[in-house]
Amino acid sequence: MNDILNTGFADRQKASAEAKKALLAKFQPKPTVTAAQPLDRAAAKAEELLRVRAERAAAKAAARQAALDAEEAARQTDAALAEAALDAKRGERKERKALTKAEAQAKRDARYAARKARQ
Repeated sequence: MNDILNTGFADRQKASAEAKKALLAKFQPKPTVTAAQPLDRAAAKAEELLRVRAERAAAKAAARQAALDAEEAARQTDAALAEAALDAKRGERKERKALTKAEAQAKRDARYAARKARQ
């Protein structure tokens, strides 16, 4: 046989050993990369908790303010309705008084005209 690659038993055994070493090298522990500043998970969690609590408190305060605003608007509406009813009542009373006054004036004028007619 004409061996172009010259692959004898020793060469094959050597290549096999190198392949086995390369395969085992994959499983060797690699040096870890450490961060310049270590992560403080407890502090990050505490900050997140404070942020969430602040957001919830703001939402709660906004809801409370909206309820107060709605209550104030309802109170103002009731006050406006009561004032409108009072103005209507006053208007009716003024109209009645004006009508009574006009009737009294007409009655007086009729008496005066009757007296003038007799003379």
